[in-house]
Amino acid sequence: MAEEGRSLAETPTWSVATVTTLMVAACFLIERSLSRLAKWLRKTKRKAMLAALEKIREELMLLGVISLLLSQTARWISEICVPSTLFTSKFYMCTEKDFADLDHHGDGTANDTHIARILVGGQSMHVCDEGHEPFVSYEGLEQLHRFLFILGFTHVLYSFVTVVLSMIKIYSWRKWETQACTLSREQLQPRRKVMRRQSTFVFHHASHPWSKSKILLWMLCFLRQFKGSIKKSDYMALRLGFITYHKLPHSYDFHKYMVRSMEDDYNGSVGISWPLWAYAIICIFVNVHGLNIYFWLSFAPVIIVLLVGTELQHVVAQLALEVVEATATNVGTQLKLRDDLFWFGKPRVLWWLIQFISFQNAFEMATFLWSLVRITLICD
Repeated sequence: MAEEGRSLAETPTWSVATVTTLMVAACFLIERSLSRLAKWLRKTKRKAMLAALEKIREELMLLGVISLLLSQTARWISEICVPSTLFTSKFYMCTEKDFADLDHHGDGTANDTHIARILVGGQSMHVCDEGHEPFVSYEGLEQLHRFLFILGFTHVLYSFVTVVLSMIKIYSWRKWETQACTLSREQLQPRRKVMRRQSTFVFHHASHPWSKSKILLWMLCFLRQFKGSIKKSDYMALRLGFITYHKLPHSYDFHKYMVRSMEDDYNGSVGISWPLWAYAIICIFVNVHGLNIYFWLSFAPVIIVLLVGTELQHVVAQLALEVVEATATNVGTQLKLRDDLFWFGKPRVLWWLIQFISFQNAFEMATFLWSLVRITLICD
């Protein structure tokens, strides 16, 4: 009894009721908060953001189901015994020498066994026959349970932070839209307006000597992404090109269109799709000692972010160069926004990469937090 602790029947009712109250209150707080947010999104007619919120709810529900299945089947899975010959140190996250050093550091005390069990999930509540071991120990399943919970939490948090930062950036451009919409009728004469706005845009993106070389242009775009994102001249030129291409009135609210587009993109980027789950499973499988897979994968988001930033700068530079090379009388018609400016002619590729970056960052953060939990358990 001292080793296993009190059963529920031997636990005071006040302590059981207290724990139940806290758990139910926490669940209701989260559920009510999401419901109020959904109500506000319906009221403001943000359909894309509402759909994104529903995806977050689905992700939380999926994590809840996984948590329920793990908690209810952990004992049963730990009782599945397989031959010990199937277990090899080649698939351990740590080497046998690491465990030997850990035992030596503990001077062979009883706590060493506890530490080793925490690291490898060694002890099971079911004892297998000689020559057999549990398929996955009970402690190992508990650690997997914690890791998946942390992964889901960090991914939802990263998704929320992404949309908040995107909103802050896009709404900082609102003042430019206001300036463009409040121009007097004399200033809206097409020829005069086009030449003034696009000349500044072209000067910023096509006046550098490196712009004449395709290779040097990529290097220039790589460096430009560290200077900042969108300038006022960029916004005005892109707005004008969009309005001209679609034959819209000059009073069209281009900023509102950008906000809706961002919400639509965010709607597609939230949630963990099955390819991302497959990627996470592969990472868990190949995380063996010697490969240092998590260390090398930590560079992937940085590299991809730099590639995406370079590509976006290259798209803007191509638009500016096309204006320079244009010979038509109406320069404004030469700013052609189209898909073939992007990789493989598919802007969706950049969206997939950004979605992968968000998940990879969440995966790395979940691994880091999970490691902290294990270290805390070892120290205790």
